[in-house]
Amino acid sequence: MTQLFGTDGVRGRANSYPMNVETTLALGRAFGIWLKRDSSERTRVVVGKDTRLSCYIFENALIAGLCSMGIDTLMVGPLPTPGVAFITRAYRADAGIVISASHNSYRDNGIKFFSAEGYKFPDSLEKTIEDLVKAKNFEKHLPPDSQIGKNSKIDDANGRYIEFAKATLPRRFSFKGIRVVLDCANGAAFRVAPLTFKELDAEVFAESNTPNGININERCGTLHLESLQKSVLERRADVGIAFDGDADRVIMVDEKANIVDGDVILAICAYDLKQKGELQNNTVVGTVMSNFGFIKSMNDLGIEVIQSKVGDRYVIQDMLEHRSNLGGEQSGHLIFLDHNTTGDGLVSALQVLRIMKERGKSLSELASIMTRYPQVILNIKVSSKPEIDEIPGLNGAIQNIEKNLQDKGRVLVRYSGTENVCRIMLEGPNTTFCQKYACSLGDIIKAQIGM
Repeated sequence: MTQLFGTDGVRGRANSYPMNVETTLALGRAFGIWLKRDSSERTRVVVGKDTRLSCYIFENALIAGLCSMGIDTLMVGPLPTPGVAFITRAYRADAGIVISASHNSYRDNGIKFFSAEGYKFPDSLEKTIEDLVKAKNFEKHLPPDSQIGKNSKIDDANGRYIEFAKATLPRRFSFKGIRVVLDCANGAAFRVAPLTFKELDAEVFAESNTPNGININERCGTLHLESLQKSVLERRADVGIAFDGDADRVIMVDEKANIVDGDVILAICAYDLKQKGELQNNTVVGTVMSNFGFIKSMNDLGIEVIQSKVGDRYVIQDMLEHRSNLGGEQSGHLIFLDHNTTGDGLVSALQVLRIMKERGKSLSELASIMTRYPQVILNIKVSSKPEIDEIPGLNGAIQNIEKNLQDKGRVLVRYSGTENVCRIMLEGPNTTFCQKYACSLGDIIKAQIGM
C-alpha cells in the first residue's frame, strides 16, 4: 500500500485506489478508532462534500465506517469546505470531514479531515490514521451492538454558513450599487454564494451554478477565467468572482477584466488591516510561490512577510506560530483567522468588496498596490518523485540560472502534493527570460522522470 495522504488529505482518481470504496470505508473506521481512543462518550463527526458524482459513494462509505465504530455522523450535503469547518465548530462536533478534490475535474475526488476547532490535521495525525488503515485491525475496536453510530442530516447548514459569512462584515453593511458576476465552478458554492451576495443587496449574475455531477470545474472556476472575464465586460460589472470546486479558493476579475489573484487579494487585505491597526504582529503569511512583487510591496509598506510551504494548512501553521491573522496563497486560498480556520473563498470575496465600498475605489485601483514580477510556472507530469537534489543535471542548471538572475528573480522546483506533477516556477526580469530557462529545466526533468 502506497502513501495515502498528500498535502491536502487523500486524493486520487475516483473509484481507484486510494479513492475507492474499500479504502474510504477503512479511513472512516480508522478515524473512528482514533476519535474513540480516550473516551467512551458519544462522538459526532460532520460530513460534507462538493457536487461531483462520486461524492455519493464516498459519503456513504465514510459514514458506514464511522458508524460501525460507534461514531454519530451529521450530513450537511454540498457545502463549501470552509462551511464544513464552521458547522463543525457551530455544532460542537468532535471533527469534520470534507469529500472533495478541490479544483480537479469530476474524475478525481479526495477526503480532508478537520479538528473540532475547524483546523486541518497535521502530518503526524494523518500518519497515525494511515497506520491504522494499513493495520486493518478493526474487529477488536468494534463497539457493543447497542452503541453503533447513527447518521442524521443537518437541514439548515447552507443558511447557517450564509449568516456566518455575512457576519464577517459590519452590521447592516450593503453592497447596493455593486454589480457582481459569480463563477460558482458548478461546485459547492452554487447555492450559498449567489444567495449571500443577493442578501447583501448586490446585483448578481451567477454562472456555472447548475452542477450535474460531472461539470464541476469544467471550463469554469478559478483555473478557467476566460468566460468570467468576458461576462464582466459584457455586463459592465464592477467585479467578477470565481470559486473552485469546494470554494476554499477565490480568484477575482476587475472591471477591466484583469485577473486579480491570491497574491493581489492578500496585499489589498493586508494593507486594509494595517490601516485599521488590525494586522496582528504587522505580519502576513504567504508561501514560497508568492510573487516577488507581493513581497516587495509588503516590505515597502512596513509589513513583514513569512513564506511558508505550499498548502493552506502550512500557511495556517505559520500564521499560528507567528501570531498573524492573515495569510494566503497565490492560488486563491486566503485565510482570515479572525473569521475562519481555513481558506474561505466567500469570506475573502466579501472582504474585498467591503474594501471597495468603504474606500470608494474600483478593484483595479486597489490592485495597483503591487506590481507583479514576470513569472512563469510549468507543470511537468512525472512518473516518480525522487528528491529534487537527486535529479541528474538539475542542481547545476538551477545554480546557473540563479547566477544569471543576480538577485533579480528566483527559481523554485517542487513536486505537487496532490498530483504526479513537478512544478517549476521562475521569476525574472522579463517573461522571455523566465520562459526560456523554465523550459530548459523542464527538459531536464522530462528526460529523467517525465511520463
